[in-house]
Amino acid sequence: MPKVTFNNKNALFFPALKSAVEEYFKSNNIQKTGNWKLYLKTAILIPVAVALYISVLVISMPAALSVTLCALLGFVLASIGFNVMHDACHGSYSTNSKVNDTLGLTLNALGGNAFIWKQKHNIIHHTYTNVDGLDDDIAKSPLMRQCSSQKWVPMHRIQHIYVVLVYAISSFAWVFIMDFVKYLSRKVYTTPLQPMKLTDHMVFWGSKVLYLAFYIALPVVLVGWQAWAIGFAVMHVVMGFTLAIVFQLAHVVEETEFEAVGDDAKLIENEWAIHQIKTTANFAPGHKIISWFVGGLNYQVEHHLFPRISHVHYPALSKIVAAKCAEHNLTYNCIPTMQGAVVSHFRFMKALGAKP
Repeated sequence: MPKVTFNNKNALFFPALKSAVEEYFKSNNIQKTGNWKLYLKTAILIPVAVALYISVLVISMPAALSVTLCALLGFVLASIGFNVMHDACHGSYSTNSKVNDTLGLTLNALGGNAFIWKQKHNIIHHTYTNVDGLDDDIAKSPLMRQCSSQKWVPMHRIQHIYVVLVYAISSFAWVFIMDFVKYLSRKVYTTPLQPMKLTDHMVFWGSKVLYLAFYIALPVVLVGWQAWAIGFAVMHVVMGFTLAIVFQLAHVVEETEFEAVGDDAKLIENEWAIHQIKTTANFAPGHKIISWFVGGLNYQVEHHLFPRISHVHYPALSKIVAAKCAEHNLTYNCIPTMQGAVVSHFRFMKALGAKP
């Protein structure tokens, strides 16, 4: 694993920001974890997903309607990931660790694995954001070139076109390939996977078997393999694209910066918090519908600075973060609309596809 350190010796930005955020919670006498807004989302999204799943399996309906419901199921599952799983796996859903651990297993219900994801996302991605050589989220080379330090190959000339397909199949690859690669290699990209206890192994294999039972075996028995194949593919295409595009808009856009690390030790000149500011972007702030479905991940800057604070507080924190960035002459990356962020992402991918 490449060794990377941050220049935190004279860190001034984050202590001042953290103090202001602590004062916000203290003066308003509120918890940093989720509140009724998050609990209501959970009470809506999970039952809706269950109802959609049951409906497409037991209710006779026109094929077009069935496919539409499968697509909607994929979108709702992605939203459960953004809202419930994401907060729970970060320990920000509840003050009760058992509640967080239990709801974190919604990721396993989506086909992933909470244990592996926590190391991949919470530890590696949140520490080494956009660091080529460590951050697994941008480790798609040579299929995709997501920063200038990655090797260029001729097919990258059209990557801004074919990445749509890559995003569409990303959740399928995650569930059936990448989790197993990480589990069997005991590595997340270049970082060794933390030791797994017996219960972690049991949960990994048990949840994968249950996924096969509920998402493949039972549907094939009830509706036939052809109808299952179409519905399963549609569900994964929608879920995969939704998950991928939201995370891409936060880090792989024209506004963000990247670092690269090789075999030698590297010192990143900025303190950790400033690195997060430079490598992360918000999009569509204040858009309540988008914020509701993406679990506040359109406030990605706030999330990266305070990952253990629930996303329901990010709109309020964004005002504090923006003000502190201005005080310290830091650019606060914020793209006004989701459409603008999508354009920025694909324009950036097209630029990276040009031969260096």
